[in-house]
Amino acid sequence: MGKFVSNIAEFNSFCTENEVEFVDFRFTDIKGTWHHVTYRRNAVSDGMLEAGLPFDGSSIDAWQPINKSDMLLKPDIDTAFMDPFTADSTVIVVCDVYDIYKGQMYEKCPRSIAKKSLEYLAEANIGDVAYFGPENEFFVFDDVRIWDGVNEAGYRVDSVEGTWNSSAKYGDMGNMGHRPGTKGGYFPVMPIDTMVDLRAEMMQVLEEVGLEVVLGHHEVAQAQGEIGIKFGTLIEAADNVQKYKYVVKMVAHLNGKTATFMPKPLYGDNGNGQHVHQSIWKDGKNLFYKPGNYANLSETALHYLGGIFKHAKAVAAITNASSNSYRRLIPGFEAPSILTYSMQNRSAACRIPYGAGEMATRIETRFPDSTSCPYLCFAVLLMAGIDGIKNKYIPIGPMDEDLFELTLDEIREKKIPQMPHTLREALEALIEDHAFLAPVFTEEFITTYQHYMFQRQVWPDEARPTAFDFATTYSC
Repeated sequence: MGKFVSNIAEFNSFCTENEVEFVDFRFTDIKGTWHHVTYRRNAVSDGMLEAGLPFDGSSIDAWQPINKSDMLLKPDIDTAFMDPFTADSTVIVVCDVYDIYKGQMYEKCPRSIAKKSLEYLAEANIGDVAYFGPENEFFVFDDVRIWDGVNEAGYRVDSVEGTWNSSAKYGDMGNMGHRPGTKGGYFPVMPIDTMVDLRAEMMQVLEEVGLEVVLGHHEVAQAQGEIGIKFGTLIEAADNVQKYKYVVKMVAHLNGKTATFMPKPLYGDNGNGQHVHQSIWKDGKNLFYKPGNYANLSETALHYLGGIFKHAKAVAAITNASSNSYRRLIPGFEAPSILTYSMQNRSAACRIPYGAGEMATRIETRFPDSTSCPYLCFAVLLMAGIDGIKNKYIPIGPMDEDLFELTLDEIREKKIPQMPHTLREALEALIEDHAFLAPVFTEEFITTYQHYMFQRQVWPDEARPTAFDFATTYSC
């Protein structure tokens, strides 16, 4: 698993061995969306791979103005892998974006921002490598319908696993009746788990594109799954999230189904998270490890976590980047909305996974989700953590009690802070609290990001009446 090539010469040999006809160059926007442009293999020269490829930056949301639209894609050759889905032999290469006007990596390129955060980690003399291990949950539905107009709005998702289909008629085969039920999907075997073969195919294809797959299983919600991928360095882990989402969606699509990483597609059932495991190392030593402490966590680890909690509302604007994100962060669905840490339960915003040794000691922030751009998500967590280490912030905890049993009054009485309740609240926090990001995230990026999120997420969401509005206020 891992890299297939390390330099241009190896890339050319790789293309020859695989009879490559097309080279697909990919890059990521601030939403985390993958974009691509495809070249014929014989049109891609060594000089082009070194100098970069021109493209129109004004056609990407929240990027360049039309009068300064020319930008360059800088291929990162060692990311090359074969596309498992194209009809013709195609190699994919992940790119960074270069600003020709300022003569530097583009300040709105998420992958470049993530690289800058690693440079800052080294410059601060804190660590020389940051390991990240994301866990991206997803739903697989059989059908999805969405409508959004002036006088109507609605959606409907469907799955054979859904409890709502318990009385449905299914042709000659009939209704077999085996379903996980609401919150009943954790680890059942077939026939309750209908996605065993689908996940197996996803796992096999993920290995084909260079990811090291550990496990796969049905998740708590009906129609929900997860595939475990080995952790990596920050950039590697973010690249892998992009590959992971691409493969999961495409394998589902080619099997006549539809996969989504949307945080909360089902009312009353668990949602999709992107739990992020993290540790910082220096000179081959895990800085988060100190045997004998609670969960073997060092003071450095606690300060790092303290920084994330200190800036949690601002951090959430990037790690939980949609209005739907905050519909997931509701107590009662394993939602990690309370800002404390625990080795025992998953209701805390940070869980300390069990592990007795240095290699396994880490923190797991449970509140992020997959609507975030992975590069920005990991970078903002790292920057908040670095700020915590510098200022020696101390997180509240540990708290091993069942936090879901606490009333709001008890939470207030214990003075336990919570995650923001809306994207608006998170963005307003980011506007007020982003000095900790300044060494890496420019003021122009922060301004662009919050304007974009208000215009594309917050205001449209707040302006729309919902079915719940009609159910509760129509007859008032």
